[in-house]
Amino acid sequence: MKRILITGATGNIGFEVIRYLYKKGTTNSIVAAVRNVEKARITFKEFPKLEFAEFDFEIPDLTENALRDVDCVFLLRPPHLSNIEVFRPLVAKIKEKGISQVVFLSVQGAEKSKIIPHNKIEKLIKDFSLNYIFLRPSYFMQNLTTTLIRDLRTKNQIILPSGDATFNWVDIENIAEVGSLTLDNFEIYKNQAIEITGSENENFETVSKLLSKTLDKKIEFVNVNPLRFYKIKKKEGMAKGMILVMIMLHFLPRFQKESVISNNYEKLTGKKPTKLIEFIKREKEKF
Repeated sequence: MKRILITGATGNIGFEVIRYLYKKGTTNSIVAAVRNVEKARITFKEFPKLEFAEFDFEIPDLTENALRDVDCVFLLRPPHLSNIEVFRPLVAKIKEKGISQVVFLSVQGAEKSKIIPHNKIEKLIKDFSLNYIFLRPSYFMQNLTTTLIRDLRTKNQIILPSGDATFNWVDIENIAEVGSLTLDNFEIYKNQAIEITGSENENFETVSKLLSKTLDKKIEFVNVNPLRFYKIKKKEGMAKGMILVMIMLHFLPRFQKESVISNNYEKLTGKKPTKLIEFIKREKEKF
């Protein structure tokens, strides 16, 4: 039995990873790394065996205690953190404490794009000679119900600098299921990168039409240039780092090849990945 620390535990991915670990009957001890332990106890009340550690990526002094007796770390990059130097003290402390297993939630194509933070974090992990598993998922379906939801609810629009670029759409639940599997069986997948994709490559114009049909209201895709997007989101109060990450994730694909669809999810779980229409119907109330 080992002790697994889950960073970003109260976020979409972190929560689902914990849920799947317990759903699959993990025999390992799971520790949720959270900023507010008391609030987290309420969030995770259905998981009485879950332990908690106070943690914040931007407060290095909390790292020592959070990593105490930990054998494996599930590491992700909070959306607002684009400066990878924030991660260096944490990765250094993981190395110092002799923690032998790191599962990092990266992104599809991270190995090819040196400009995105995920590429630099992967390199940082390798530079410290840590044993790793890099999970490289494609574009989250849940972006529709999180980062893009404000415009969808208030304007019936998706506003992005993505043009007609296609994205491969994957359900966070599918990612988390693979994540829980690799955490419980680290040695099998050690020092590998695993792409996790859905089965559909679609642009935002097509997705807007699918939303319109399913939600019974007109959803419009509005393509804007990166500067216009920056100004819109800055005016709305979005953090600068988050805006820049949004631009990188949505503008750069216009100049890249269409995403390669992998069958890793099916190979690892024996199931088909979630379809976009299934996701929209499942999450209909959030729109």
